[in-house]
Amino acid sequence: MVASLFAITGCNNKAEVVITGGDSMPATLKANEKFAQELNLEDQQDFEDAKRGFIARPEGKILDANGNVLVDFDEFKFVEGKAPPTVNPSLWRHAILNAQIGLFKVTDGIYQLRGFDVGNMTLIEGKNGWIVVDALTCRESAAAALAFARKHLGDKPVSAIVFTHSHIDHFGGALGVAPAKEVAERNIPVVAPEGFMAEATSENVMVGTAMGRRSLYQFGKNLERSPKGMVDTGLGKAVAYGSFGILEPTQLITQASQELTLDGVRFVFYNVPGAEAPAELTFTVPDKKAYAGAENMAQTMHNLLPVRGAKVRDALRWAAYMEQALEQTRDSEVYFGQHNWPIWGQKRIAEFITKQRDLYKYTHDQTVRLINAGYTPREIADKIKLPKSLESYLGVRGYYGDLRHNVKAVYQFYLGAYDGNPANLNSLPPQESAKRYLDLIGGADKTVVAAQTAFDKGDYRWTAELLNHVVFAEPDHQAAKDLLARTYDQMGYMAEAATWRNSYLTAAAELRNGPPKKGIDRSGFIDMLSQTPIERFLEAMAAGLDGPAAEGKDLKVNLVFSDTKESFVLWIENAVLHHKKSEPAADANATLTLTKPIFIRMMAGTAGIKDFLFNDDLKIDGSRIDLVRFLTLIDKAPGTFAIVTK
Repeated sequence: MVASLFAITGCNNKAEVVITGGDSMPATLKANEKFAQELNLEDQQDFEDAKRGFIARPEGKILDANGNVLVDFDEFKFVEGKAPPTVNPSLWRHAILNAQIGLFKVTDGIYQLRGFDVGNMTLIEGKNGWIVVDALTCRESAAAALAFARKHLGDKPVSAIVFTHSHIDHFGGALGVAPAKEVAERNIPVVAPEGFMAEATSENVMVGTAMGRRSLYQFGKNLERSPKGMVDTGLGKAVAYGSFGILEPTQLITQASQELTLDGVRFVFYNVPGAEAPAELTFTVPDKKAYAGAENMAQTMHNLLPVRGAKVRDALRWAAYMEQALEQTRDSEVYFGQHNWPIWGQKRIAEFITKQRDLYKYTHDQTVRLINAGYTPREIADKIKLPKSLESYLGVRGYYGDLRHNVKAVYQFYLGAYDGNPANLNSLPPQESAKRYLDLIGGADKTVVAAQTAFDKGDYRWTAELLNHVVFAEPDHQAAKDLLARTYDQMGYMAEAATWRNSYLTAAAELRNGPPKKGIDRSGFIDMLSQTPIERFLEAMAAGLDGPAAEGKDLKVNLVFSDTKESFVLWIENAVLHHKKSEPAADANATLTLTKPIFIRMMAGTAGIKDFLFNDDLKIDGSRIDLVRFLTLIDKAPGTFAIVTK
């Protein structure tokens, strides 16, 4: 799904107040009516599947230690009945399906908890206890889900844990399932794919601040839950932003196919790295004729490149894994994933996997065909349409990913972001080009008049393009901001992808209210960051060095960890920050001796050196002035930067 580490964090646990958008305009209503007519949204099979095996529904809220609401089980109760005019009817149907939350029986001995977080927790009954597949996003949601299951299924211990992949919404709640001490004392097996720890603890450290800021758009964290706000994420209802942790695997899946018995249950694991996640596995439980697709499959088109940003995913490899899955599921009678709802019946499972396979293969092949014909990303995105056989299959509709965005991802995968046109080799920054466009058009006011005409015609893409120039050139032009916010309202109301809807509506909210006031809160990540190698943080420090300010500086600092017995030498050369694992350098300007927990808190931004000046676990030798000079050269981005205005 989403990112590891900081990439899904919000500004805080409490959503900031937003102003609701306006009503749907005639062009929006017409577009949504067309959606309803062209798709068979009345098909009841998915609704039967989403409700099948229902045992109980949770009530109330999940709170963090400070009393902040992480999950409100009633906040999406409005998602029912006919689609309101402010929501794409296809997305509304999908949102209703994801709103079927609670504890469900998948088949004998396999259960799922849905709606406690954006992902699902799957429980498989072993000989002595519960085998937990994926631990949700945070400690609080995972603990609540497991407690709810035990209430209805029996208070059995956790006998094994399986992490399907390296995205935080599948492992971040690990310590709510079983504390590390319990795992060690009881020798609880923790199974994960090869490369899991490296990917899980490092994927977004480098650009975590930017990803975290952009993720607020993708997941609509600060939007109100209403027909004019956030209704879904595409993969589930909402992300629980609590305390995040991790458990180190005791058993890695390293082979393409690897059999393992956990608490008396036979599993066949399949290693499928480099598609939906850098480290991922799927599996079958042969004796139960069940197949777990992890997140390589979901009841939606997935992202080849999330709108929050990430490394581009390999569509061709993804399709190849789907082909393998067809063979792996020949005897399966039920498919379940770690998002959305299951599918029963071998024939329907095969159809679902075939459609998923051909979705990614068609997107890949047709994009490459048009690349070789000389088309650019934006041209290809407007040109490619899925064939009717795929377009009409609701299980591959773009509720989370989007075909137009995925096309650009395939282009980027092969050729990069540059479209080959030399005019774009050294184009002007957006603020500068915006000013010149306004001069050419005749000023901001005249541009807003033209945009209003386009808006009244329902030409929202052109309206947004015109007004984007105005707000970049003149960020305080209120009429432009107001009209652009109304435009994004309409684009959000029309969007089938929950991620696009959330992005448009968050943009509208920030045009009305401004960017968030607080930056990314990393305090909930302390438990997980403690498992991250020091080198990853030093790489991030180097990427935060203010190069122009560091020019001509010649500083060297020793970093000594008294608890782990590691030491590093950091130095600036040619305005570049380098590091190496080494004994302390005799010629260093200063030596900072501290423990890893203190360093983690400093890197997470929850404390600084001043907080530990009288702590025996921190010591400074050499020039304190030089150490301060060194540290002040490293930027500490707050993560509140503007996106829709500059």
